[in-house]
Amino acid sequence: MRVLFAGTPGVAVPSLDRLVADGLDVVAVLTREDAPQGRKRILTPSPVATRAAELGLPVIKANRIDAAAVADIAATDADVAAIVAYGGLIPAEALEVPRHGWVNLHFSLLPAWRGAAPVQHAIIHGDDVTGAVTFRLERGLDTGPVYGTLTEDVAPDDTAGVLLERLAHSGAVLLSQTLYGIDAGALEPVPQTGDVSLAPKLALEDGHISWSQPALAVRRRINGTTPEPGPWTELDGQRFKLGPVTPRPDVADLAPGVVRFVPGRTPQVLVGTGSHAVELGQVQPPGKKMMSAADWARGLGAGTTDTGKQVSFA
Repeated sequence: MRVLFAGTPGVAVPSLDRLVADGLDVVAVLTREDAPQGRKRILTPSPVATRAAELGLPVIKANRIDAAAVADIAATDADVAAIVAYGGLIPAEALEVPRHGWVNLHFSLLPAWRGAAPVQHAIIHGDDVTGAVTFRLERGLDTGPVYGTLTEDVAPDDTAGVLLERLAHSGAVLLSQTLYGIDAGALEPVPQTGDVSLAPKLALEDGHISWSQPALAVRRRINGTTPEPGPWTELDGQRFKLGPVTPRPDVADLAPGVVRFVPGRTPQVLVGTGSHAVELGQVQPPGKKMMSAADWARGLGAGTTDTGKQVSFA
């Protein structure tokens, strides 16, 4: 089976590696164009483009699948296109080019969390179990019939980045198995069933923490927006970035957003929520690098039980 692989970010690289390692004939890679990165805005190939070059695979770079890109896809003579987080819409004229169509690896249990940020939304909304599916791509948003499914437990301390990394590797195996099953004529996709939920791409504002929410909701939003778009709060009118937190149900006397420094051999920085407190781990004040919350609090001038000055997050 001749395979065109489409993907862009690092989360797609394990699938490309797996298809090659399992002996599938990856004839070309479709990815998005080089994008400016870093403070100097240097044009940089996508992680998938970089890996494809290391593997010696031809690369098609396109942000839009226009007529020229469709012609490039057709020229690969691929039997199937495997797509993992490519980052662009595949138009109808391209969907029909490979003989077996396009097989999408999606990181949710469809029809739950259709869209660009399924793992983030699963964590924010408190799902205990998520997973990945392979399905035949069609014109609707993640609506196509499903070839295969795997499940994955969501741990309380899972961030979106950690969970997505696990799914990227287990999903790569599922994608390879799906392609082999299609090639053997042993797999037929079945229509999706169940309740539909949507997972649109998260914006910066989605990482803003509302301390009036219960501690569990605060923790889920912090975990679900780590590393992107990044959880944050406001301090003195500036954005103050946050790392994962630990629930502290033993501390229930702090008002939402109020910060308390607890000195000792293992100093603690606590923040009140709509229920009980949470303990901060890593923080990033404006203009500084990530640091331990205890080091940040010491810089404020800590007293015996609370910070030397009253600190509240907004």
